[in-house]
Amino acid sequence: MLSILLLYIIHTTDAYSASSVDYRHMPILKKKTSRKARVDSTRKKTALADNSTVWSCNEWDPLEEVVVGIVDGATVPEWSPEVEATTPTHAQEFFKKYGGKSFPKKMVEQAARALDNLVKTLTELGITVRRPRPLNFSKKYETPWWKSRGLYAAMPRDVYMVVGDTIIEAPMAWRTRYYESFAYRELINEYFAAGAHWLVAPKPSMAGDFYNTWYDIHTPILYDEKQFVIRNSEIAFDAADFTRCGRDIFVQKSNVTNTMGIEWVRRHLGSEYNVHVVEFGDMHPMHIDTTIVPLAPGKLLINPTWVKDIPAPLNSWDILVAPEPVKPFDLGLYFSSDWLTINVLSIDEKRVIVEEQEAPLIKALKGWGFEPIPIPFRDFYPFGGSIHCATLDVRRRGTLQSYF
Repeated sequence: MLSILLLYIIHTTDAYSASSVDYRHMPILKKKTSRKARVDSTRKKTALADNSTVWSCNEWDPLEEVVVGIVDGATVPEWSPEVEATTPTHAQEFFKKYGGKSFPKKMVEQAARALDNLVKTLTELGITVRRPRPLNFSKKYETPWWKSRGLYAAMPRDVYMVVGDTIIEAPMAWRTRYYESFAYRELINEYFAAGAHWLVAPKPSMAGDFYNTWYDIHTPILYDEKQFVIRNSEIAFDAADFTRCGRDIFVQKSNVTNTMGIEWVRRHLGSEYNVHVVEFGDMHPMHIDTTIVPLAPGKLLINPTWVKDIPAPLNSWDILVAPEPVKPFDLGLYFSSDWLTINVLSIDEKRVIVEEQEAPLIKALKGWGFEPIPIPFRDFYPFGGSIHCATLDVRRRGTLQSYF
């Protein structure tokens, strides 16, 4: 997922009113009447050209090239307001002990093996895999307003979003991630030289007044509005707060994505795309891909703990309600909730890579007509993400369509 650091928190499920629909008490597959996807013939450049290096319009077209993150040089972020805003209470001691230091060696080695196995699986499926360049994230850097160390290059999904033939580089909202994009710079330069468009959002200052100093994790709702640790004073967003369904893109406001950031994306994409702002029941949101996951045209996987109402136009799709995650007692989810289980990667409209211990989800996917590809990936979880977070689809074979 944290594809940043992906941070999620398990919260109570009564955040929405009693009148909201509780999908946990409904059939596992809720059938809806879906409109047939239609190709927009008004735009000539909708199909993937044979020589296009970068092209991806949704989460499910046949995958041809992908970036997989690395954990080389991964450094634990120092305790700060933005880190506290999305950190589970049980994990605070970990940050206080290791903040500013390298992640424990054993954790890094285990996560690296999980990533290498993911690369092997993708390669065996005929998919081209690219990796970022290792950086020394423990090195201290500074701006005119603050000093920090880095984090890692484990989650390319947090830093970049591919929309058609355009690579959008997110400005991020954590000081530890200010220079993270440089781990991918050689790859992005290569894609740009091959013809891709490259759009870089302006970075916020992340000065003291960028963060809400009065923010209280124990009071996520104030005056009937959800509160966030970042203010709406400068453009800020993580790419992982967006999910793509052709001409319709869904995004949530979160502790790393504000209204200005969403509006920046909307204006730059223009009238060819509909950017929908959605809100769910996660009281401390950060990244959308453990809440909803579009798996195929007309099929939406949801986390029933946080999703009580399906926003339009997604409510015209079949709703696939994820089963409860498997929870080994020894799992150290320092950055995340258990719902990393739905942070899966679609290879195409049928095949889905999923963590191998998630037997209930694997069974459910088969029942819904998908072909799960189980791999061991739980050792990557403590870094704040899963398979979707750890990847960035650069090229999928398909066309730009509307699915609503």
